[in-house]
Amino acid sequence: MRKRTIRNGMRLLLAALLLIILASFFHGSIADLFNFSPVSEQRFYRLGIFWAAAIGGYGVVLAAFGFVLPTNIRDSGVRVLPVFIMIMVLVVIFFYLFVTSFTEPVEQQRLSPGTSITI
Repeated sequence: MRKRTIRNGMRLLLAALLLIILASFFHGSIADLFNFSPVSEQRFYRLGIFWAAAIGGYGVVLAAFGFVLPTNIRDSGVRVLPVFIMIMVLVVIFFYLFVTSFTEPVEQQRLSPGTSITI
């Protein structure tokens, strides 16, 4: 078992989880921050999910190879637990945001000054 390879795979999984959270829950805020058009916001969401899947898939394969490869002497001081705990924290944050996206009411956009309402 090569701990260094497993840790690198878990770091890629951590990056993929972070990218999924940003792309799926905060794409609107990021689009407002960078002044994206609706088409660009949609492209950001699609590319974010695509790259998160690609990075996460590579991380899983890398971690699996780390379990299979023989032990290396340099891996005695490598710690895997902190990265594992960060992954678990991000999973909890993801599910919290997922559940609150169903339970929170949809925000109504405020009217800008000078706009009229047709009844």
